[in-house]
Amino acid sequence: MSKAEKTKQFIIEKTASLFNTKGYLSTTLSDIGQATQLTKGSIYGNFANKDELAIAVYKYNAGTLSKSVSRSFGNNFPTTADKLLAFVDFYRKNWRSVFLNGGCPLMNAATESDDSFPALKTEVNKSFEDWIGKISSVITEGQENGDLNKKANAGEYASLFIMLIEGGILLSKTTGDDKFLNQALDRITRMIEHELTIPS
Repeated sequence: MSKAEKTKQFIIEKTASLFNTKGYLSTTLSDIGQATQLTKGSIYGNFANKDELAIAVYKYNAGTLSKSVSRSFGNNFPTTADKLLAFVDFYRKNWRSVFLNGGCPLMNAATESDDSFPALKTEVNKSFEDWIGKISSVITEGQENGDLNKKANAGEYASLFIMLIEGGILLSKTTGDDKFLNQALDRITRMIEHELTIPS
């Protein structure tokens, strides 16, 4: 990395939690300066404006989550169902850190950018498409190797998993009670075990 690239990365990492917690539109240049201990000139010397930084931060936050989720799929599991259950377990084990960092970056950015930040909305759409694609690929892999029900619509189940997780996170974070996320994860577990898995 060049010195300029290192500075940009430093700014992104130092403001990642700030943007996700306070919001992409509500975060001010003063907030960014306080988080990074850099001057306005230093910040704008690396990013054309706050929107450019906000999108870079979103990509960083979404990428961090994507890597963590991908790692939950990455180990060798006896069956494809076990691989999907490991994905569910990721959220059971990591919900606290997700909440402490402001919640799911995809959901936060999606809510905020819907009408007022179209460039960010485009990036969020890409993230959700990628997430659906990853889960769909795992389900399709299980259908091809005989682990999972071939009649199941992989894309539909992937979308349902994401809807349940995002809704569970939203309710749990809002109420301060993790039971809603756990209910969502329990429902996904039942779907994997009783709708996707082929009875032995």
